[in-house]
Amino acid sequence: MKIDIILAGVGGQGILSIASIIGYAAVKKGLTLKQAEVHGMSQRGGDVQSHFRLADHEIASDLIPKGQADLIISVEPMEALRYLPWLSKEGWLITNDQPFINTLNYPEVEKIYAELNKLPNKVVIKADIMAKELGSARSANMVILGAASPHFALPFVEIENAVKEVFSRKGEDIVNVNLACLRAGREFALKP
Repeated sequence: MKIDIILAGVGGQGILSIASIIGYAAVKKGLTLKQAEVHGMSQRGGDVQSHFRLADHEIASDLIPKGQADLIISVEPMEALRYLPWLSKEGWLITNDQPFINTLNYPEVEKIYAELNKLPNKVVIKADIMAKELGSARSANMVILGAASPHFALPFVEIENAVKEVFSRKGEDIVNVNLACLRAGREFALKP
């Protein structure tokens, strides 16, 4: 078993929280993981991405070759587009539909959607709206993680447990809203 994941977004959108949760669940399951992060200008809304590799055997490199990613998890559609060259032909894209327009030369949103719509395997989700409706606009990343969860080689309960552990120091209310967002994202992705 091996799964190669590109995590992509903009600083402050929770990419590192997603990575922490996947990593925690993977380690609890006894999997090997390697991760390479690029934080860009994360404090100023810059590009943040991570190569995340999971396997039940030794992993030689922490970088995913172009065309080999099984999954791109993106909390911003332009960042999803930026990393499409890494996605394998059979790979899946999971992305938020809401752009984070933080630059004057941000591409036309319609053109981004047109490119993303060419993909055969994708989940484009209204994560910002869903998270806000569930009580925490800041938990859109958990909606995205939930939507991606059917593509992991991890039992969903392990991901839920990782969310509980990662957010436990912030209190029960934060844990519960993040779990609700995680479950809502998964439910959306599993709908026929």
